[in-house]
Amino acid sequence: MNRLVFRRAVALAASFTLGAALSPAAFAWEPTKPVTFVVPAGTGGGADQMARFLQGVIAKHNLMKQPMVVVNESGGAGAEGFLDVQGAKGDPNKIIITLSNLFTTPMATGVPFSWKNLTPVSMLALDEFVLWVNADTPYKTAGDYMAAIKAAPDGHFKMGGTGSKQEDQIITVALEKAVGKKLTYIPYKGGGTVAVQLVGKHIDSSVNNPIEAIAHWRAGALRPLCVFDSKKMPYPNKVTATMSWEDIPTCKSQGLDVEYTMLRGIFMPGGVKPDEVAFYVDLFKKVQALPEWKKFSEDAAFNQTTMSGKEFTDWVAKAEQVHHDLMKSAGFLATK
Repeated sequence: MNRLVFRRAVALAASFTLGAALSPAAFAWEPTKPVTFVVPAGTGGGADQMARFLQGVIAKHNLMKQPMVVVNESGGAGAEGFLDVQGAKGDPNKIIITLSNLFTTPMATGVPFSWKNLTPVSMLALDEFVLWVNADTPYKTAGDYMAAIKAAPDGHFKMGGTGSKQEDQIITVALEKAVGKKLTYIPYKGGGTVAVQLVGKHIDSSVNNPIEAIAHWRAGALRPLCVFDSKKMPYPNKVTATMSWEDIPTCKSQGLDVEYTMLRGIFMPGGVKPDEVAFYVDLFKKVQALPEWKKFSEDAAFNQTTMSGKEFTDWVAKAEQVHHDLMKSAGFLATK
């Protein structure tokens, strides 16, 4: 076989393999009506962007026969969405994308919700948090910004974040403890709004997820100072003319000893059947095999940890305890 024929044969085999992997398979169960995809957060934030990306690629590649309808239910720091899905026991045509408000919302509000009343499906990724400032500020490093906070009166600097007593404010409290000064925390409905407020200089900083701020960073309006993870993000391609995600140092290396990552996972209502869960596990595995997912993950700078089944359930249980300890330390637990 000559080289040209061999290459064509290999290309054809690869194309067939990918097509077979992504084509709808025969399942013991599959959705029988449009699937409601609940986002327990506002529009424009990281969870909303991921849900709408998933909706789009699933439709584009015909990965399931029924359409997927994204619905934002952000009321009560996401409690509206969680209670909706918790109340849909046994309904396999409803799923929810979760972030850490899966834990923080019931702990902070006392709302009668527990992830144990849902069915864990898949961890799609862990999302990073980055300390952002407006690009017009003089701060080039996290050390510069912390020095400015220390030199100013308590409450002088404003930190914008998504919701109250949730991930962004937990990180803010940890930052306050590290710096020894209070910040004025201003809550907004979603990370997209937070980024716009920082661009407009209505706040001094944010701890937005990468996906929520990348467009403004690329446009030269925002500047990343550090990432709240134990290691740098492994993405070397340039986002701006001079920087990649990998070029952003860890906060710990800048003298700010705070680490935090956030779940991006899929859950179903409680009481669903194993073959119904299996359908969605397979569906999201197909998504993660797509080149679009690879690009989306790099643009969003995700920590690409993924899991399902018992491994995921065990991880969620441990994460709940971690968040309980963080919320207790911050004084955010609801009083009984």
